[in-house]
Amino acid sequence: MLTKVRLNEKTGLPEGYTTRPVTMQDLEACVATINAAYRELKGVAILTPDQFGPDWQTPGFNLETDARLVMAPDGEIAGYYEVWDLLKPSVRVSVWGLTHPQHRNMGIGSYLLHWAEERAWLAVERAPQDARVIIQSNIPTINQAAGELFMDCGYRMIRHSLRMVIDINDEPPQPQWPAGLTNRTFKVGEDEVGVTMAVREAFQDHWGYVEVPFEEDLERWKHRVETDPDFDPSLWFLAMDGDEIAGLSLCRAKIYDDPEMGWVGTLGVCRAWRRKGLGLALLHHSFQAFYNRGKPRAGLGVDAQSLTGATRLYERAGMKPDPARQFDLYEKELRPGVELSTQTA
Repeated sequence: MLTKVRLNEKTGLPEGYTTRPVTMQDLEACVATINAAYRELKGVAILTPDQFGPDWQTPGFNLETDARLVMAPDGEIAGYYEVWDLLKPSVRVSVWGLTHPQHRNMGIGSYLLHWAEERAWLAVERAPQDARVIIQSNIPTINQAAGELFMDCGYRMIRHSLRMVIDINDEPPQPQWPAGLTNRTFKVGEDEVGVTMAVREAFQDHWGYVEVPFEEDLERWKHRVETDPDFDPSLWFLAMDGDEIAGLSLCRAKIYDDPEMGWVGTLGVCRAWRRKGLGLALLHHSFQAFYNRGKPRAGLGVDAQSLTGATRLYERAGMKPDPARQFDLYEKELRPGVELSTQTA
């Protein structure tokens, strides 16, 4: 329920609050606001400008038009929102944002969500004429206030995603590689094209997948490799069938809210090598790497209704969902039409 506040008739914000685009000079203040919200919601706050800043420089993302601030009367950031409209065709727009805990229940989140929707409508103009266009957002299940806001604004909750974790205090099982396959790590400057192609093939059967132009996909992968301060090529594992990538596990030594958790950021098996035990072998190999680095646990994120049965694989590997890290996907249709994203296996 919103606190009674006097609104500026021109802006729709509380008196004294203003709104403006984001600039790179706002990075540290934005991270401080995000950490304040995370600290209240999750009890941790370890995001750094070095980790967050590269997102603002993602090819295709325009900081001036795709992100927005609400400023409090004292000059502090009261709210922040971003719109991710990088897909071509532009049929699925993702939005994300938050309000500083000291400025909750004043209508700021509602204002920013409506701003994001107006920005998302540009996708409708660019999408194929008969295509269905939606706006979506992943919200932590524990953030009930945000979920209620989205429901009040006409969204519906359609799916869940899970964080699955495993303790690795004891040495994990040795990976059992399918016959004919070898394993090696990522080579910077050589494997960007192959990894981009393999990820595209492995994830084309995942719910919501939209195939974008290859060159744009590749450019973003290269940006990720070049700018991520936590990127470690020795933790990017490629299962090879000769010169061809059969599957991959692209890992990180930590996740933003738990520096002691090894993180499997992307795990995928290409179609021709599925149902051979390769996914489980890649998982065990990743767990071994974390164990050798002294990591007491490992985790990954997964669609709870995975079309490829990924949750069953992770359970077979001994992983369990962490209820405190579940996310709910909210969706709102901007225009009805033909669905161009993957919906079934």
